[in-house]
This record gives sequence, C-alpha cells and structure tokens, in this order.
Amino acid sequence: ASHAGEMALSSEEMVYNVVLKQAALVKKELKSLDKPDVVLPGTLLSEAYDRCGEVCAEYAKTFYLGTLLMTPERRRAIWAIYVWCRRTDELVDGPNASHITPTALDRWEARLEDLFQGRPFDMMDAALADTVGKFPVDIQPFKDMIQGMRMDLRKSRYQNFDELYLYCYYVAGTVGLMSVPVMGIAPESQASTESVYNAALALGIANQLTNILRDVGEDARRGRVYLPQDELAQAGLSDDDIFAGKVTDKWRNFMKNQIKRARMFFDEAEKGVTELSAASRWPVWASLLLYRQILDEIEANDYNSFTKRAYVRKAKKIVALPVAYAKSLI
Repeated sequence: ASHAGEMALSSEEMVYNVVLKQAALVKKELKSLDKPDVVLPGTLLSEAYDRCGEVCAEYAKTFYLGTLLMTPERRRAIWAIYVWCRRTDELVDGPNASHITPTALDRWEARLEDLFQGRPFDMMDAALADTVGKFPVDIQPFKDMIQGMRMDLRKSRYQNFDELYLYCYYVAGTVGLMSVPVMGIAPESQASTESVYNAALALGIANQLTNILRDVGEDARRGRVYLPQDELAQAGLSDDDIFAGKVTDKWRNFMKNQIKRARMFFDEAEKGVTELSAASRWPVWASLLLYRQILDEIEANDYNSFTKRAYVRKAKKIVALPVAYAKSLI
C-alpha cells in the first residue's frame, strides 16, 4: 500500500505552483485591473515610503545602498516590501515574540488582506498598499511568509530536507517572489519568467540555509534545531550533540555537506540575477555575495557555529559593493 506521502506533492512542487501563479500574473500585468488605488495625500505617502527607507537603511545597510541605484519608484517599493517582511519576522523573533499567538498572526493576515484591498491600517501598510497597486505583486507569497511564522510557533524540529525546504521557502524564498515583479526582468532577457522566479526563490532558500548554519548555537539555546534530523542521524549526530556544542569530525563532515548544498542554491540563484533589469541587479548581487561569504566565514571558524557567529567584517562588506556593481553591469 502506498502511504499518503507519495500522494502529496513534494515541497518543491508545491512551491513551484506558487512560482507559476506569480509568473502568470507578471505576464498579464494585472495591475490596473483588479487592484484598487490607495487614496492618501501624496505627502503622507512619500513620508511613509521615506520611513520604510530609514528602516531598511538601519537593518540592512548593504542591501539598502544597493537599492539606491534603482529607479525611485522601484526602490521605494522594495523598501515597503522589506519593511513588511521585517515586521512580520519581528512578530515571531522580536521583543514581544513570547506573547505572540496564532490569533495575532491571523489578525496580521487580515490586515494584509485589507491592505491588498487598498485599506491600509497604518503608514507602513499604506506604502505597501500603494506598491501592490503599482506592481503585479501577488498576495500569495505574503500569506506564505505568515504561514512560516505560524510554523515557527509550533515546530522546532525538521525531519528531513523536504520539510526544511518548505520552511525556508515560507520565511525567505517568498521574499524573492515578492521582489521580482518590482525589480523587473531585463527587456532583453531571453530567459523564461519562471526561470527568473526560480532563481529568486533559490536565493531566498540559500540565504535562509546560510542563516540556519550560522545560527546553530543561538537557535539551540532557544531549544530549536533547524537541521534535517535524518541527515544528522546519518552523520552519527543527535540533538544532544547540538546542545553540547562540540566541534567534532562528525560535525565538520555534516557541516561540509550542508554548506555544499547552500552553495548549490547560490549557484542556481546566480543564473537568474543577470536576467533582472540592470539597475535592480545590484542589491541582489550585494546580498548574494555577502551571504555567500558567511559560508566562507563558517569554514574559517572551523565550523564552530555553536559559540562563534560567522559574520562578514565591515571592510569585506564595502569591498562586496563595487564587486556587486561590476557584476551587475555584466
């Protein structure tokens, strides 16, 4: 007898269906058809966008600098999306996270639906409502990100990579799907819309896998293990080893394989960045190169993600920007 698992779609297939839906939306450019206009005095709206830019500059400096080369309309839209994602993430990771209930996430989702209907709740929402009115952005990736936050409330173990992939899609791959319609695909691009979305998705997955590998110790102190349980077992490791936080040969071998997989997703992402419109490539390259470097730093720390936090030093970040710029021109 076949079990339900074989009947169900794999995570990758499920996510690909969202990709197809979003790609179709961009092709049709459903902008003006079904999205109500946000009626807000222009000054308030530009103030809202400026505030989003400030938040982005404060929390994602390199990415923010990258956005400054985009057209003003696109840049503001990316800030609005960034801020919504950050606020969503803060619900589960921020200072009030211990009080967050599934009901609070349901309310946040209702607010999201209102905002997509042109009924923003506050200024930050208004900036996003304006953005989704201007660009062919679909609500699904936003809802999926909230779904990822729900997952975080009830789940602290992942049986295999398929489960982890879905989590990475929810919390990070979604950002790629939200951003591409704003960043725009290069008019001269020969690539299919789907392939550009797949690359954006791969970048989100790669970034999240990198976060997970960097934050093993930090997550363990919160009782969370975001590593595939079956692969830990194959490497001869268990949660106890993670909580003990000792760098052993078993751990090094396990990490080597995890890093290799993350790099594979980065390679996949790199193929699509060149298809974005020229001015938009730069923040994407910047984040790709910086996150890639975090993997190098984990290696340089001898895979000790338990007590050392791999980070890219300021000097290296600054060097990454012109490199990103050079790549964005190719």
